Amino acid sequence: MSEKHLSRSFDADLDLVSTRLLEMGGLVESQIAHALQLLNGFDSEVVREVLVCEQRLNRMELEIDEEVSNVIARRQPAARDLRLLLAASKCITNLERAGDEARKIAKRVRRIHENRDAPSLNIGEIKVSGEMALAILRRALDAFARMDIIAAARIVRDDAAIDNEFRAFTRKLVTKMTENPRAISNGLEYMFIAKAIERIGDHATNIAEFVVYIVKGTDVRHLSYAQLEHEVLDS
Repeated sequence: MSEKHLSRSFDADLDLVSTRLLEMGGLVESQIAHALQLLNGFDSEVVREVLVCEQRLNRMELEIDEEVSNVIARRQPAARDLRLLLAASKCITNLERAGDEARKIAKRVRRIHENRDAPSLNIGEIKVSGEMALAILRRALDAFARMDIIAAARIVRDDAAIDNEFRAFTRKLVTKMTENPRAISNGLEYMFIAKAIERIGDHATNIAEFVVYIVKGTDVRHLSYAQLEHEVLDS
């Protein structure tokens, strides 16, 4: 994860932060996967699992942030070590927020299930974008684990595909609700679900950008993909 130090305990501190972050990431992956599972069929137990997981994620965010603060206070890190710790703190915030979006998806699906009189809607684009967002999050965590800036840059590029799916679904949904007012209630719920999925992709992209920051020391959050690619490939 980072260069070795004379102090093995310092290495252990940094490894612990990274390990806990990836552990939290795995939990978020599971939570999102369960939330997306609900799009194929409602299950009250799955909803409960998603909501309980959110509480655990909140605790992990606080615990890891405290550990980061403790390492900074004890070790006074510099250069890449400091960037790693600062980025880790921001990454866990993005993970917690991605978990929030999974919770929103579960709650929205529950409302749709309860509104059984509304007409059914084709949500193929939502399912596709959901799988894409989950895949991007997995890749972002893998890029963090390996500090792979090439993989991180590709994630930023691929997130645009999720945005395109969201826009396509929104256009179709607006047309459907205009044609059939009875579809408005559930249509709005699905629109919120699609937006939650888009935000999961955004949080995954943020994590990928922090990988570049750790390795290169450059904040690339507001660069175009062409600029980011140049930064990554520039030795």
